[in-house]
Amino acid sequence: MPFSPLPTVPPAAPVPQRRRRPSRRGAGATLALAVAAAGLAVPLVPAAAADGPTLLSQGKPATASSTQSPNGYQAGEAFDGDGGSRWSSLAADPQWIQVDLGQRATIDRVELDWEGAYGKGYRIQTSDDGTSWTTLSTVTNGDGGADVLDVDGAGRYVRLLGDVRGTGYGYSLWEFRVFGEPAGGPVDPVDPVDPVDPTNPTACLTDVTAGATATASSQQGDSTPAKAVDQNTSTRWGSVLDTTTWTGQDDEWLQVDLGEADEVCGVSILWEGAYGKDYDIELSTDGSTWTSAAQARNQDGGTDVVTFDTTSARYVRWQGVARGTTFGYSMYELRVLTPGASIDPTTDLFGPNVFVFDPSMPDSAIQHQIDTVFAQQEQDQFGPGRYQFLFTPGEYEVDARIGFYTSLSGVGQDPTDVTVKGGDWVDAQWFGGNATQNFWRSAENLSITPDDGMARWATSQAAPFRRIQVNGGLQLDSSAYGWSSGGYIADTNVTGVVESWTQQQWYARDSSVGEWKGGVWNMVYSGVEGTLPTAATWPKPPVTTLDTTGTVREKPYLYLDGDEWAVFVPELREGTTGTTWKNGHTAGTSVPLDDFFVAKEGDTAAEINAALAAGKNLLMTPGVYRVDQTIQVDRPGTVVLGLGYATIIPEHGGVGMHVADEDGITVAGILFDAAVTESPALFVVGDEGVHTDHSDDPIVLHDVFMRVGGAVAGKVDAAMIINADDTIVDHVWSWRGDHGEGIGWDLNTSDYGFVVNGDDVSAYGLFVEHYQKYNTLWNGERGKTVFYQNELPYDVPDQAAWQNGDTRGWAAYKVADGVKNHEAWGLGSYSNFTSDTEETEIVVDGGFEVPQVAGVKMHNMLVVSLGGEGIFEAVINGVGPRADGPDTIPSYVAFYGGVDVTPAPALDVQATAVTRCVAGKVQLAVTATNKEGAPVDVALATPYGTKTFSQVAGGKLAAQSFNARAAAVAAGSTSVTATGTVDGEAVTTVVPATFDGRTC
Repeated sequence: MPFSPLPTVPPAAPVPQRRRRPSRRGAGATLALAVAAAGLAVPLVPAAAADGPTLLSQGKPATASSTQSPNGYQAGEAFDGDGGSRWSSLAADPQWIQVDLGQRATIDRVELDWEGAYGKGYRIQTSDDGTSWTTLSTVTNGDGGADVLDVDGAGRYVRLLGDVRGTGYGYSLWEFRVFGEPAGGPVDPVDPVDPVDPTNPTACLTDVTAGATATASSQQGDSTPAKAVDQNTSTRWGSVLDTTTWTGQDDEWLQVDLGEADEVCGVSILWEGAYGKDYDIELSTDGSTWTSAAQARNQDGGTDVVTFDTTSARYVRWQGVARGTTFGYSMYELRVLTPGASIDPTTDLFGPNVFVFDPSMPDSAIQHQIDTVFAQQEQDQFGPGRYQFLFTPGEYEVDARIGFYTSLSGVGQDPTDVTVKGGDWVDAQWFGGNATQNFWRSAENLSITPDDGMARWATSQAAPFRRIQVNGGLQLDSSAYGWSSGGYIADTNVTGVVESWTQQQWYARDSSVGEWKGGVWNMVYSGVEGTLPTAATWPKPPVTTLDTTGTVREKPYLYLDGDEWAVFVPELREGTTGTTWKNGHTAGTSVPLDDFFVAKEGDTAAEINAALAAGKNLLMTPGVYRVDQTIQVDRPGTVVLGLGYATIIPEHGGVGMHVADEDGITVAGILFDAAVTESPALFVVGDEGVHTDHSDDPIVLHDVFMRVGGAVAGKVDAAMIINADDTIVDHVWSWRGDHGEGIGWDLNTSDYGFVVNGDDVSAYGLFVEHYQKYNTLWNGERGKTVFYQNELPYDVPDQAAWQNGDTRGWAAYKVADGVKNHEAWGLGSYSNFTSDTEETEIVVDGGFEVPQVAGVKMHNMLVVSLGGEGIFEAVINGVGPRADGPDTIPSYVAFYGGVDVTPAPALDVQATAVTRCVAGKVQLAVTATNKEGAPVDVALATPYGTKTFSQVAGGKLAAQSFNARAAAVAAGSTSVTATGTVDGEAVTTVVPATFDGRTC
């Protein structure tokens, strides 16, 4: 039901998928994929040549006759340039989708990228006013895929009018592109709606809505007007909908009565999925006579801040002009703003990208700053912005929305020193409710008291949730319950329920929960206290539970030691369970900030290395650091701590950072991004072949992330290499990009994502994706992994390009052949080969490849072909069922290894099967040849009968013809079972033989 509140019970979990769309297959497979696995994303490059017509439609306002869901598949998603988001209509004819180009233009070409639910009959039309339409092209026998239509016309509005659907579903477009040239004509004025300058001493940022009353033109169900002014971002007002068509009306309004006149200067609106594209803000002193204060046009939802000249008013009215969707309007919050003293939360110490908040600052001013950053970072997936919010001890009432490259931390000694009351931390409205691209953001070292009892952290990779006290529950799904691909929690206490219904995998370490519910494929818990899903017989449920984690040290954190800044380094622990702070302060060492070099964006590698050589630790404030020499961390015990996803880009083919083979070094919170000139590695720990015992004081890595492609066509041989013995890896995402800029098999090249040469290395929370050879290659002895998530490269062009000798493809996780001891728990690998077709399948022989020796033990593994895009022949070393087909069903192996495996003896028997025509019917001739030196028993089994032969002598044949009793048969297979003796041991060997189809 559109715009219903969050359900009290989980919805049916969608088939989890990831970031790129599927390739087009046969009609049946395409449709099944559309239903089960649509939504994979990859940006598309417009097809226009550089000197050809201009792409006019991208990012322009769009509307449609209907949408499949209130929280996704909106009209604008067909014009956003992202081939993984899409518009989908309801399943009825006719339907339409149109774009407003903003001014009149000549139209030369229209390109349509259909999802599985395509239009068989449709028209392309133009209009100058959005009312009277002229048809430029009519299609009557469309077959989906990509349609390119050369047209000749002009207009401001371009519409696809669907007459006949090609399937039983609606219409669904990945992209709708309009090419031509602007022809001049009126352009709608757009009033500024950006947040005002926060340095203005009288900025428009004080919320005076608390205690106000609200009325509206209508309401849907219990979505009352009062819920738009209740200071709760989990409740909302919604205008009325037609209960048959689920459509709303444009001319709706919401009115706020402040109780008395105030000097108002703006409004802040937090939209649900059904937003207002065009609307007016009106003011009144008596509730009867209204004056227009501002007009907002061509808005796109999310958070709007509309400012205007300060005016005395008691009543503020939002007046809808045009909806952004076919539904009505739906607001979480409408806040009336007045001028107020702004704050400057930046400091000279930490630079312009770190905001330090304290309880003396007005919550409205803090909210304004958070909203300003979020508006910039919500969708800026590969941009340069990097930000850190620091909350000093105290209580705050703000809605802490966190976008890309944004970290939010408390700076008390304990998480309970800072309490943030509010809601709406991380959702996925920017991506249609799909959380699979909610990367690169974090929260740490504070308490959350959510408005409605449930905080939201709908994230995927590289989004750690550390050292948090949640006073209530924690929702790991988006509000639309879209796909999600997380995730990581550590040293956290959740007093209520954690819900992860759509998360395809998750790792939680050394934490406490009231209860945990949900999970799709691979949920792993180590050292977690509380009521967890019962790990009965894996994979039902798909849960791996370890009582303790092992040897680990928690991540260092910046905090205030009294009035002085310091970095706290927790102590090394063994046999860990629960949080480090449940019985008091976390044990460890405080390091004064005076002992750190505080780097800011623009500082050079030479300056950083000079400080490190002088004995300083390193605090990297948010920013992008392009380094022309390797950052060398050589001193034992050095702490390198990044804030706000500080990013290191090695230039000129260098290595970003090298850590010496010394005791006690810590590197935390750094993103390494490959440059266009190939590097041998981005991050190297220790020196190969140097095996120094660090077990008493190991090197520890926390929240260290690799990226190859996405921002540029980065290149690296092996992204991350660990040579030092005893290294502890605490949460890594090593990602060769599958979407963004510079993406392609020959563009963002990288063979290996994570290479371990050191002995006794432990990895807790290892995410490695899309590398072109082994994603993970483990050469060291006595390695240990708890939780592994992988996707194989999407962009394999064909099987020939992805061969490892005679082996098809490269395993996701490879333990080198000579390794004697290795153990891992909870591992998953997924395929989505976008070049895979039914005619040219791409196969990987196994997701995991390990030595067959007693000391190598692998627990709870799965492989899955996403929508049938590719084939896993087996799970590990030829063991485990084949994974393929459009239904996205994993193949599992609960345990492999622990014993020396000697290949079983086999009989040397050959088999052939041939079809032929006899008297107008098909006959199948099967022959078995005994190549052994001793007699064997032979059984021939076919679809048309069986035949047994006793004691077939060595070198002799056993043959039989079987009548199919039909004039035509399809291709198929038969088997020959031979039983004999090898070295005194009874042996049975089954030999398959395929035969061609034949028509007589």
